[in-house]
Amino acid sequence: MRPLLLLRSSLGCSVTVLGSRCASRHKVVTQAAAVSPLCYLRKTMHYQTEQRGHPNSPDYRLYFKTSEGKYISPFHDIPLIAETEQDNDVPAKKNKKNESEVLYNMVVEVPRWSNAKMEIATKEPLNPIKQDIKKGKLRYVANIFPHKGYIWNYGALPQTWEDPDHEDKETKCCGDNDPIDFCDIGTQVCSPGQVIQVKVLGILAMIDEGEMDWKVIGINAQDPDAKNLNSIEDVRKSRPGHLEATVDWFRKYKVPDGKPENQFGFNGQFKDRDFAVEIIKSTHEHWRALVQKQTNTGGIECKNISCCDSPFKCSADEAKDVVQSAPVFGRAHPDSPEVDKWHFV
Repeated sequence: MRPLLLLRSSLGCSVTVLGSRCASRHKVVTQAAAVSPLCYLRKTMHYQTEQRGHPNSPDYRLYFKTSEGKYISPFHDIPLIAETEQDNDVPAKKNKKNESEVLYNMVVEVPRWSNAKMEIATKEPLNPIKQDIKKGKLRYVANIFPHKGYIWNYGALPQTWEDPDHEDKETKCCGDNDPIDFCDIGTQVCSPGQVIQVKVLGILAMIDEGEMDWKVIGINAQDPDAKNLNSIEDVRKSRPGHLEATVDWFRKYKVPDGKPENQFGFNGQFKDRDFAVEIIKSTHEHWRALVQKQTNTGGIECKNISCCDSPFKCSADEAKDVVQSAPVFGRAHPDSPEVDKWHFV
Protein backbone atom coordinates (compact mmCIF):
# COMPACT_ATOMS: atom_id res chain seq x y z
CA MET A 1 0.00 0.00 0.00
CA ARG A 2 1.44 3.35 -0.94
CA PRO A 3 1.68 5.67 2.08
CA LEU A 4 0.13 8.60 0.24
CA LEU A 5 -2.96 6.53 -0.45
CA LEU A 6 -3.26 5.62 3.18
CA LEU A 7 -3.27 9.30 4.08
CA ARG A 8 -5.81 10.44 1.54
CA SER A 9 -9.02 12.00 2.69
CA SER A 10 -12.08 9.86 2.20
CA LEU A 11 -13.96 10.89 -0.89
CA GLY A 12 -17.57 10.75 0.22
CA CYS A 13 -19.01 14.25 0.01
CA SER A 14 -22.66 13.58 -0.65
CA VAL A 15 -23.11 10.02 0.54
CA THR A 16 -25.69 9.67 3.27
CA VAL A 17 -24.82 7.27 6.07
CA LEU A 18 -27.27 6.82 8.92
CA GLY A 19 -28.99 10.03 7.92
CA SER A 20 -25.95 12.30 8.01
CA ARG A 21 -24.54 14.12 5.00
CA CYS A 22 -21.21 15.84 4.66
CA ALA A 23 -21.00 18.74 2.25
CA SER A 24 -17.32 19.06 1.45
CA ARG A 25 -14.17 17.06 1.01
CA HIS A 26 -11.97 16.78 4.07
CA LYS A 27 -8.43 17.61 3.07
CA VAL A 28 -5.47 16.15 4.89
CA VAL A 29 -1.79 16.88 4.86
CA THR A 30 0.38 14.46 2.93
CA GLN A 31 3.02 12.32 4.57
CA ALA A 32 5.62 14.85 3.45
CA ALA A 33 4.40 17.20 6.13
CA ALA A 34 5.78 17.01 9.63
CA VAL A 35 4.13 14.33 11.74
CA SER A 36 2.10 15.77 14.57
CA PRO A 37 2.62 14.26 18.03
CA LEU A 38 -1.18 13.96 18.19
CA CYS A 39 -3.02 11.07 16.61
CA TYR A 40 -3.92 11.78 13.02
CA LEU A 41 -7.67 12.07 12.33
CA ARG A 42 -9.32 11.54 8.96
CA LYS A 43 -12.99 12.20 8.25
CA THR A 44 -14.98 9.38 6.57
CA MET A 45 -18.64 10.50 6.28
CA HIS A 46 -20.53 9.73 9.42
CA TYR A 47 -17.37 8.30 10.99
CA GLN A 48 -13.79 9.31 11.58
CA THR A 49 -10.69 7.14 11.45
CA GLU A 50 -7.61 7.57 13.61
CA GLN A 51 -4.23 6.25 12.54
CA ARG A 52 -1.83 4.65 14.98
CA GLY A 53 1.61 3.22 14.37
CA HIS A 54 3.52 3.55 11.11
CA PRO A 55 1.94 2.91 7.68
CA ASN A 56 3.56 0.00 5.85
CA SER A 57 4.62 -1.58 9.12
CA PRO A 58 3.23 -4.33 11.40
CA ASP A 59 2.22 -1.82 14.09
CA TYR A 60 -0.06 0.26 11.84
CA ARG A 61 -3.70 0.40 12.92
CA LEU A 62 -6.70 2.40 11.72
CA TYR A 63 -9.27 2.87 14.50
CA PHE A 64 -12.83 4.10 14.04
CA LYS A 65 -14.79 6.68 15.98
CA THR A 66 -18.14 8.38 15.64
CA SER A 67 -18.62 12.03 14.72
CA GLU A 68 -19.22 12.57 18.45
CA GLY A 69 -15.72 11.28 19.20
CA LYS A 70 -16.57 7.85 20.64
CA TYR A 71 -14.32 5.01 19.59
CA ILE A 72 -16.16 2.08 18.06
CA SER A 73 -15.62 -1.29 16.42
CA PRO A 74 -16.26 -1.22 12.65
CA PHE A 75 -17.10 -4.91 12.91
CA HIS A 76 -19.74 -4.63 15.65
CA ASP A 77 -20.86 -1.00 16.02
CA ILE A 78 -21.45 0.11 12.41
CA PRO A 79 -24.96 -1.06 11.43
CA LEU A 80 -25.37 -3.48 8.56
CA ILE A 81 -28.35 -1.63 7.14
CA ALA A 82 -27.39 1.87 5.98
CA GLU A 83 -30.77 3.57 5.81
CA THR A 84 -31.60 4.04 9.50
CA GLU A 85 -30.40 2.99 12.91
CA GLN A 86 -32.46 -0.11 13.56
CA ASP A 87 -31.43 -1.96 16.69
CA ASN A 88 -28.95 -4.06 14.70
CA ASP A 89 -31.70 -5.82 12.70
CA VAL A 90 -31.60 -6.95 9.06
CA PRO A 91 -33.82 -6.40 7.28
CA ALA A 92 -35.66 -3.64 9.10
CA LYS A 93 -38.82 -4.90 10.78
CA LYS A 94 -40.84 -2.21 9.01
CA ASN A 95 -38.75 -1.47 6.01
CA LYS A 96 -40.29 1.11 3.68
CA LYS A 97 -38.54 -0.42 0.68
CA ASN A 98 -38.48 -3.97 -0.60
CA GLU A 99 -35.36 -6.02 0.03
CA SER A 100 -33.94 -5.37 -3.43
CA GLU A 101 -33.71 -1.64 -2.59
CA VAL A 102 -32.07 -2.02 0.83
CA LEU A 103 -28.69 -0.30 1.11
CA TYR A 104 -25.95 -1.77 3.25
CA ASN A 105 -22.94 -0.21 4.92
CA MET A 106 -19.61 -1.38 3.55
CA VAL A 107 -16.34 -0.83 5.40
CA VAL A 108 -13.63 -0.33 2.77
CA GLU A 109 -10.45 -2.20 3.68
CA VAL A 110 -8.53 -2.11 0.39
CA PRO A 111 -8.89 0.56 -2.33
CA ARG A 112 -8.97 -0.48 -5.97
CA TRP A 113 -5.55 -0.79 -7.69
CA SER A 114 -3.68 -1.15 -4.37
CA ASN A 115 -1.84 -4.25 -3.11
CA ALA A 116 -1.53 -4.15 0.68
CA LYS A 117 -3.84 -6.76 2.23
CA MET A 118 -5.58 -4.47 4.71
CA GLU A 119 -8.30 -6.08 6.82
CA ILE A 120 -10.46 -5.68 9.89
CA ALA A 121 -8.47 -7.15 12.77
CA THR A 122 -11.16 -9.49 14.08
CA LYS A 123 -9.04 -10.77 16.96
CA GLU A 124 -8.02 -7.38 18.37
CA PRO A 125 -10.09 -5.14 20.69
CA LEU A 126 -12.22 -2.66 18.69
CA ASN A 127 -11.20 -4.46 15.49
CA PRO A 128 -9.07 -1.76 13.80
CA ILE A 129 -7.95 -2.14 10.20
CA LYS A 130 -4.42 -3.49 9.92
CA GLN A 131 -2.22 -5.09 7.26
CA ASP A 132 -2.29 -8.87 7.28
CA ILE A 133 0.94 -10.68 8.13
CA LYS A 134 2.02 -14.09 6.84
CA LYS A 135 5.20 -15.81 8.02
CA GLY A 136 6.31 -12.63 9.75
CA LYS A 137 6.00 -10.45 6.64
CA LEU A 138 3.42 -7.87 5.62
CA ARG A 139 1.09 -9.35 3.06
CA TYR A 140 0.62 -7.89 -0.42
CA VAL A 141 -1.52 -9.38 -3.17
CA ALA A 142 0.36 -9.95 -6.39
CA ASN A 143 -0.21 -8.12 -9.64
CA ILE A 144 -1.38 -10.92 -11.90
CA PHE A 145 -1.31 -9.65 -15.46
CA PRO A 146 -3.35 -7.78 -16.61
CA HIS A 147 -4.67 -6.86 -13.14
CA LYS A 148 -3.03 -4.25 -10.89
CA GLY A 149 -3.68 -5.10 -7.24
CA TYR A 150 -7.33 -5.39 -6.29
CA ILE A 151 -9.69 -4.71 -9.18
CA TRP A 152 -12.53 -3.31 -7.03
CA ASN A 153 -12.81 -1.49 -3.73
CA TYR A 154 -12.67 -4.45 -1.37
CA GLY A 155 -14.02 -4.62 2.14
CA ALA A 156 -16.60 -6.14 4.44
CA LEU A 157 -20.18 -5.80 5.57
CA PRO A 158 -20.29 -4.96 9.30
CA GLN A 159 -22.34 -7.07 11.69
CA THR A 160 -21.88 -10.22 9.62
CA TRP A 161 -19.81 -13.30 10.43
CA GLU A 162 -19.05 -16.48 8.50
CA ASP A 163 -19.31 -18.99 11.34
CA PRO A 164 -16.57 -21.65 11.15
CA ASP A 165 -18.97 -24.11 12.82
CA HIS A 166 -21.72 -23.55 10.24
CA GLU A 167 -21.66 -25.81 7.18
CA ASP A 168 -23.19 -24.39 4.03
CA LYS A 169 -25.84 -26.82 2.79
CA GLU A 170 -24.86 -26.38 -0.86
CA THR A 171 -21.05 -26.34 -0.77
CA LYS A 172 -20.63 -28.43 2.41
CA CYS A 173 -17.94 -25.98 3.57
CA CYS A 174 -17.80 -24.06 6.85
CA GLY A 175 -17.28 -20.33 7.23
CA ASP A 176 -13.88 -18.62 7.31
CA ASN A 177 -14.36 -16.85 10.69
CA ASP A 178 -14.50 -13.36 9.12
CA PRO A 179 -17.14 -10.77 8.21
CA ILE A 180 -18.58 -11.37 4.75
CA ASP A 181 -16.51 -9.79 1.97
CA PHE A 182 -17.81 -7.18 -0.46
CA CYS A 183 -16.52 -6.07 -3.87
CA ASP A 184 -17.63 -2.56 -4.86
CA ILE A 185 -17.54 -2.31 -8.65
CA GLY A 186 -18.23 1.44 -8.69
CA THR A 187 -15.96 3.93 -10.44
CA GLN A 188 -14.76 5.80 -7.33
CA VAL A 189 -11.46 4.72 -5.82
CA CYS A 190 -12.12 4.69 -2.08
CA SER A 191 -9.83 4.97 0.95
CA PRO A 192 -9.10 2.49 3.74
CA GLY A 193 -11.66 2.98 6.49
CA GLN A 194 -14.20 4.73 4.28
CA VAL A 195 -17.81 3.69 4.98
CA ILE A 196 -20.02 3.69 1.90
CA GLN A 197 -23.59 2.69 1.13
CA VAL A 198 -23.82 -0.15 -1.34
CA LYS A 199 -26.40 -1.99 -3.43
CA VAL A 200 -26.13 -5.76 -3.54
CA LEU A 201 -26.15 -7.26 -7.04
CA GLY A 202 -25.06 -10.87 -6.57
CA ILE A 203 -22.62 -13.20 -4.88
CA LEU A 204 -19.79 -15.61 -5.69
CA ALA A 205 -19.20 -18.76 -3.63
CA MET A 206 -15.41 -18.91 -3.30
CA ILE A 207 -13.86 -21.83 -1.44
CA ASP A 208 -10.53 -20.84 0.10
CA GLU A 209 -8.49 -23.83 1.30
CA GLY A 210 -11.69 -25.68 2.15
CA GLU A 211 -13.41 -22.73 3.86
CA MET A 212 -16.52 -20.93 2.65
CA ASP A 213 -15.54 -17.38 1.70
CA TRP A 214 -18.51 -15.63 0.10
CA LYS A 215 -17.79 -12.61 -2.11
CA VAL A 216 -20.74 -10.23 -2.39
CA ILE A 217 -20.75 -8.17 -5.59
CA GLY A 218 -22.31 -4.73 -5.51
CA ILE A 219 -21.91 -1.06 -6.22
CA ASN A 220 -21.58 2.18 -4.31
CA ALA A 221 -25.10 3.64 -4.23
CA GLN A 222 -23.70 7.06 -5.16
CA ASP A 223 -22.01 5.79 -8.31
CA PRO A 224 -23.44 7.23 -11.56
CA ASP A 225 -24.11 3.69 -12.81
CA ALA A 226 -25.84 2.50 -9.63
CA LYS A 227 -29.34 3.35 -10.84
CA ASN A 228 -28.82 1.19 -13.94
CA LEU A 229 -27.28 -1.82 -12.18
CA ASN A 230 -29.84 -3.85 -10.24
CA SER A 231 -28.80 -7.43 -10.88
CA ILE A 232 -25.83 -9.58 -11.74
CA GLU A 233 -27.20 -9.82 -15.29
CA ASP A 234 -27.10 -6.03 -15.56
CA VAL A 235 -23.39 -6.19 -14.76
CA ARG A 236 -22.85 -8.91 -17.33
CA LYS A 237 -24.60 -6.89 -20.05
CA SER A 238 -23.19 -3.44 -19.32
CA ARG A 239 -19.66 -4.41 -18.28
CA PRO A 240 -18.53 -7.24 -20.55
CA GLY A 241 -15.70 -9.25 -19.02
CA HIS A 242 -15.95 -7.77 -15.52
CA LEU A 243 -17.48 -10.83 -13.87
CA GLU A 244 -15.11 -13.16 -15.69
CA ALA A 245 -12.17 -11.04 -14.54
CA THR A 246 -13.47 -11.23 -10.96
CA VAL A 247 -13.56 -15.04 -11.02
CA ASP A 248 -10.12 -15.14 -12.65
CA TRP A 249 -8.69 -12.80 -10.01
CA PHE A 250 -10.04 -14.78 -7.07
CA ARG A 251 -8.95 -18.06 -8.62
CA LYS A 252 -5.32 -17.05 -9.16
CA TYR A 253 -4.40 -14.35 -6.64
CA LYS A 254 -2.65 -16.73 -4.22
CA VAL A 255 -0.77 -18.71 -6.87
CA PRO A 256 2.34 -16.45 -6.80
CA ASP A 257 2.57 -17.26 -3.06
CA GLY A 258 2.84 -20.95 -3.83
CA LYS A 259 -0.80 -21.72 -3.03
CA PRO A 260 -3.15 -23.73 -5.27
CA GLU A 261 -5.89 -22.03 -7.24
CA ASN A 262 -9.05 -21.28 -5.26
CA GLN A 263 -12.16 -23.27 -6.03
CA PHE A 264 -15.80 -22.18 -6.31
CA GLY A 265 -19.23 -23.49 -5.54
CA PHE A 266 -21.95 -23.54 -8.20
CA ASN A 267 -19.31 -24.14 -10.91
CA GLY A 268 -17.99 -20.61 -10.47
CA GLN A 269 -21.31 -19.06 -11.46
CA PHE A 270 -22.57 -15.92 -9.71
CA LYS A 271 -25.80 -16.29 -7.75
CA ASP A 272 -28.40 -13.55 -7.97
CA ARG A 273 -29.26 -10.67 -5.65
CA ASP A 274 -31.98 -12.52 -3.76
CA PHE A 275 -29.62 -15.39 -3.04
CA ALA A 276 -27.00 -12.90 -1.85
CA VAL A 277 -29.47 -11.19 0.50
CA GLU A 278 -30.31 -14.55 2.10
CA ILE A 279 -26.61 -15.25 2.68
CA ILE A 280 -26.18 -11.79 4.22
CA LYS A 281 -29.15 -12.41 6.52
CA SER A 282 -27.68 -15.72 7.60
CA THR A 283 -24.25 -14.24 8.35
CA HIS A 284 -25.92 -11.42 10.27
CA GLU A 285 -27.72 -13.93 12.48
CA HIS A 286 -24.44 -15.74 13.08
CA TRP A 287 -22.90 -12.39 14.08
CA ARG A 288 -25.79 -11.74 16.44
CA ALA A 289 -25.18 -15.06 18.19
CA LEU A 290 -21.48 -14.19 18.36
CA VAL A 291 -21.90 -10.85 20.16
CA GLN A 292 -24.55 -12.31 22.44
CA LYS A 293 -22.09 -15.06 23.44
CA GLN A 294 -24.46 -17.75 22.22
CA THR A 295 -21.81 -19.47 20.13
CA ASN A 296 -18.10 -20.23 20.18
CA THR A 297 -16.30 -16.97 19.45
CA GLY A 298 -13.47 -18.72 17.64
CA GLY A 299 -10.97 -16.19 18.97
CA ILE A 300 -13.02 -13.24 17.68
CA GLU A 301 -12.79 -10.06 19.77
CA CYS A 302 -16.34 -8.81 20.40
CA LYS A 303 -15.75 -5.63 22.40
CA ASN A 304 -18.34 -3.03 21.35
CA ILE A 305 -20.05 0.09 22.68
CA SER A 306 -23.53 -0.14 21.14
CA CYS A 307 -24.91 -3.69 21.17
CA CYS A 308 -27.25 -3.39 24.14
CA ASP A 309 -27.84 -7.10 24.59
CA SER A 310 -24.17 -8.04 24.31
CA PRO A 311 -22.10 -9.13 27.34
CA PHE A 312 -19.08 -7.73 25.49
CA LYS A 313 -20.38 -4.16 25.57
CA CYS A 314 -17.87 -1.74 27.08
CA SER A 315 -17.85 1.91 28.11
CA ALA A 316 -16.57 4.77 25.98
CA ASP A 317 -13.67 5.19 28.41
CA GLU A 318 -12.68 1.54 28.04
CA ALA A 319 -12.74 1.89 24.27
CA LYS A 320 -10.62 5.03 24.50
CA ASP A 321 -8.06 3.18 26.61
CA VAL A 322 -7.72 0.54 23.90
CA VAL A 323 -6.82 3.12 21.27
CA GLN A 324 -4.51 5.13 23.50
CA SER A 325 -2.53 1.99 24.33
CA ALA A 326 -1.58 1.61 20.66
CA PRO A 327 1.63 3.21 19.29
CA VAL A 328 1.29 6.85 18.30
CA PHE A 329 1.03 7.68 14.63
CA GLY A 330 4.39 8.10 12.90
CA ARG A 331 6.06 8.43 9.54
CA ALA A 332 5.35 5.75 6.96
CA HIS A 333 7.87 3.03 6.22
CA PRO A 334 9.03 2.57 2.61
CA ASP A 335 6.83 0.77 0.10
CA SER A 336 7.46 -2.87 -0.63
CA PRO A 337 8.94 -3.52 -4.10
CA GLU A 338 6.25 -6.21 -4.48
CA VAL A 339 3.65 -3.57 -5.37
CA ASP A 340 5.33 -2.95 -8.75
CA LYS A 341 6.14 -6.56 -9.67
CA TRP A 342 4.10 -8.36 -12.35
CA HIS A 343 3.24 -12.05 -12.35
CA PHE A 344 2.09 -14.09 -15.33
CA VAL A 345 -0.03 -17.05 -14.25
